[in-house]
Amino acid sequence: MPDFLLQDDELPKIDSQELAAWQTSENRTLLDAVASGTTMIVFLRHFGCTFCREALDDISKRQAQIKAEGANLIFVHMSDNETAERYFKRYEISNPVHISDPECRLYQIFGLVKGNLNQLFGLRVWMRGFEAGIVNGKGVGVRQIGDGFQMPGVFVFQEGHLNSAFIHKFASDRPDYEQLMHCCKPDHLQTVQPA
Repeated sequence: MPDFLLQDDELPKIDSQELAAWQTSENRTLLDAVASGTTMIVFLRHFGCTFCREALDDISKRQAQIKAEGANLIFVHMSDNETAERYFKRYEISNPVHISDPECRLYQIFGLVKGNLNQLFGLRVWMRGFEAGIVNGKGVGVRQIGDGFQMPGVFVFQEGHLNSAFIHKFASDRPDYEQLMHCCKPDHLQTVQPA
């Protein structure tokens, strides 16, 4: 697995007012959702992507462990909520909390960019796509549901502090969700507080 975990000084600076403007599927603001406990925010690629389906499968297999550790999951996606619910159901994600962001504005707030040709279609991506899609049975992405150039990422907050993040260098990168949950110490936290 690639090690693209960000160092403390590389974590994005996020304005709390921007988080307060976003509502989850539970009608809570994103700022409220990250203010207490541990929250993992997973920014997905488009639902037609092989690697998005792989991420949903990976998280589905780990959701009991993540929740047993007291963490909440929030997914950010680029489709309508009805389509998202179908994918979450298909991958047996229990009671998914999610945010629809078809314009990718929240992706931008978190510093997630559009991928270049190498990041999206390079040899490395094709090789991993064959492994994930054909060998591991996640299917080959034919139907694009969202911005096919948008890169994904994962962010973990504890008690309102952004303490770890994984920014994909390639669409095919596969985060280590357990490492993200356990990597940081309390003295390396960035507080997100009201302005």
